Amino acid sequence: MPINSPFMNNIKILDKKREWDTFIASFEHSDSYHTYEYHKIVKNETEQPVLIQYCEGDRIIALPLLLRTIPGSSYMDATSVYGYPGPLTKNIGPDYDNTSFRAALLKLLYSMEVVSVFSRLNPFIPYQDIILKNMGEVAFCGKIVNIDLTMELEDQKKEYNRRLKTHINKARKNCTTKKASNDMEIDAFINLYYENMRRVNATKNYFFDRNYFFELIRSKDFNTEVLLAVHNESKEIISGAMFVKKNKIVQYHLSGTDEDYLYLNPVKMLIDEMRVLATQENFGFYNLGGGVGSSEDSLFHFKSGFSKDFKEFKLWKYIVNESIYKELTDLNKQNTQIIGNGSSGSFFPSYRQTY
Repeated sequence: MPINSPFMNNIKILDKKREWDTFIASFEHSDSYHTYEYHKIVKNETEQPVLIQYCEGDRIIALPLLLRTIPGSSYMDATSVYGYPGPLTKNIGPDYDNTSFRAALLKLLYSMEVVSVFSRLNPFIPYQDIILKNMGEVAFCGKIVNIDLTMELEDQKKEYNRRLKTHINKARKNCTTKKASNDMEIDAFINLYYENMRRVNATKNYFFDRNYFFELIRSKDFNTEVLLAVHNESKEIISGAMFVKKNKIVQYHLSGTDEDYLYLNPVKMLIDEMRVLATQENFGFYNLGGGVGSSEDSLFHFKSGFSKDFKEFKLWKYIVNESIYKELTDLNKQNTQIIGNGSSGSFFPSYRQTY
């Protein structure tokens, strides 16, 4: 997908790995979701990773996005990788006036014929709200559960509810934890993950290709680890969990458990084991995520048993070209033959909604 955008003095697009990585490395705060490698792994064939670089004196902003063509039109829009990306900043504080950045970004996006931008934000990266102020909407989506790894291990564990402690103790009596160290063990984890997704009737989006798992693990731009639970009696791998680490942030990414051993709750033991390891490695945040679709459902309830340090998960929705956005939305409704109140006002961008 060619990028048709002029070079401007204070804003430009980076789309090559070396320059992307060098720029991201200059920021104090960043996560695995900001790396070129992560974008390359998760993007589909219609998406192109870009990093918008903005410089205003010594004040610097980085905004990673995925560009994609809008079917049936000559326009594009932008979205973020699934996870917790959003903008990074340098030498910017809570009083930053983003007027110049807003103008430069709008001009750049218009020149590229980008109609709208959607991005998930990162609860652990400062000043993202400040950067995006008065550009569309930054909306609260739900809560995520964080374990504060700067606390002493025993103080962290005091946050666990009583039932969780009982489950972890039972799992540790019956299982042993280990890091996956070869392809056979990683394959065992992948199979458990697929089994778990089938059991909960997950959508096809969650059935990642096997290469996805191996590419995450082999990346040198962040550290991906898979912890396994081995049943002491049967010696079988009965559960696994994948974690992604970068800088001070640990992300609980994926997990799966053999249905025959669900009663042992081994994944709770694996989450607890990573808490101990990550604390010893001087990480600061341990993001367990939230519920399905950021709702406070049974998954959120499961995670909140570990900690009540809840962070706000937010989404950025920005309509760059109002008239084209409306035109595409109206066309989408006609093409899908919407009747009555079939449209959902919360879906963004509305022209991509399927009914």
